[in-house]
Amino acid sequence: MTIFPPDPDFEALRLELARLRAARGWSYDELASRSGLARRTLIEIEQGRTIGTLKTWHALAHALSTPLDELFGTLCQGHEPPRQAGG
Repeated sequence: MTIFPPDPDFEALRLELARLRAARGWSYDELASRSGLARRTLIEIEQGRTIGTLKTWHALAHALSTPLDELFGTLCQGHEPPRQAGG
């Protein structure tokens, strides 16, 4: 029997990005400038029209000074995240 992992909560990830941006008082333009991403990309991610690439999220984590694992931890919202090997 194949056991599939739970679906990632992309809505929670999107909302975390919006929360982090708002907590800093940054506009889309400010985050775009700090991350090197297009303003349109940021809007589309926050509005749930695209997920973005790993490279995009890497740039956002650096711009927001937030560890990537913390940011991506929101994908497991509502279910148990995977455990580390040996734990």
